Amino acid sequence: MGADLAFDALADPVRRQILSVLAELQECTVGDLADRIDSVGRTSVSSHLRVLRGAGLVIERREGRYRHYSVGPSDVAEEVIALLQNVFQDALQLTRESATASRVAPAARSSRSA
Repeated sequence: MGADLAFDALADPVRRQILSVLAELQECTVGDLADRIDSVGRTSVSSHLRVLRGAGLVIERREGRYRHYSVGPSDVAEEVIALLQNVFQDALQLTRESATASRVAPAARSSRSA
């Protein structure tokens, strides 16, 4: 169930952009995020952060009247990463093998013709 919420959260390009900014800056406030993301305003950034927190992808730290957000290590994030790795691992391996074979094949042909 957690991975479903995470994938729903990751489906939105603004949320992916928020995660990228958080990964780059490590921690920031809603205002900091709104300054870096031109496509939406501060209120929308707050709404997107609420979804990301609900999905377990972002954590919130309160300091006085400010809330600082960061990408948080969570079981949900690990589950998403593991799922994507499992899904694409075989395809990536086949692509690598195919690329290697196509580089070796022309070299083998040219050495035979010499």
